[in-house]
Amino acid sequence: MILFPAIDLKDGHCVRLVRGDMEQATVFNTDPADQARTFAQQGFSWIHVVDLNGAFSGLPENGDAVEQILNATPLRIQLGGGIRTLAQIEAWLEKGVARVVLGTVALREPELVREACKKWPGRIAVGIDARAGRVAVEGWAMSSDVTVLALARQFEDSGVAAIIHTDIDRDGAMQGMNVEATVELARAVSTPVIASGGVTSLDDLRRLKWAKVQGRASNIEGVITGRALYDGRIDPAKALALL
Repeated sequence: MILFPAIDLKDGHCVRLVRGDMEQATVFNTDPADQARTFAQQGFSWIHVVDLNGAFSGLPENGDAVEQILNATPLRIQLGGGIRTLAQIEAWLEKGVARVVLGTVALREPELVREACKKWPGRIAVGIDARAGRVAVEGWAMSSDVTVLALARQFEDSGVAAIIHTDIDRDGAMQGMNVEATVELARAVSTPVIASGGVTSLDDLRRLKWAKVQGRASNIEGVITGRALYDGRIDPAKALALL
């Protein structure tokens, strides 16, 4: 399993939010490139980057910070937030992003996602952010009537590289992750699933890995963690060894 350290960008800084609330942002590093280099030194192979401002506005707003990250490290970058056109996807892939994450547009323009998967095989992921089992969009500011499972099943056999499932109510709240919801999603689809939201300790990672090892959800590809790494609750070396 892959452990994806998160860099969430707000106004050019590395921050963590609580349940997606932009007013509850804690700045952990004012230099995104420095944070990326730290993750590289700690042994990670990927970084999950989110343009938070872009997720709310629908336009990439932290492009300079993302490019600094790309230039600072050879690690593979998975980028989401405000990417809603084929031209934007192409621009980021050409700049070196390994995988683009599509969220709001996946709900509103599923055909664009399918077209992107055909144009760039293996480089498009779908981000499904859930609040009480329903999909939230526009940086989590709006909830829809579409269920997580219904949206995920739309992209079966479309070539999506992964589905990133975030439990909004757990994200940044340090209350532990919703392993069962991730397992339920993974069992319902054949696409690889990446868990996100609420990772607090090594025990969360153990529970997720155990679900995969047991065969309950063998297509769980990895897990994203942010605040627990930044505040020292999770030791990077121990977490990487565990997974």
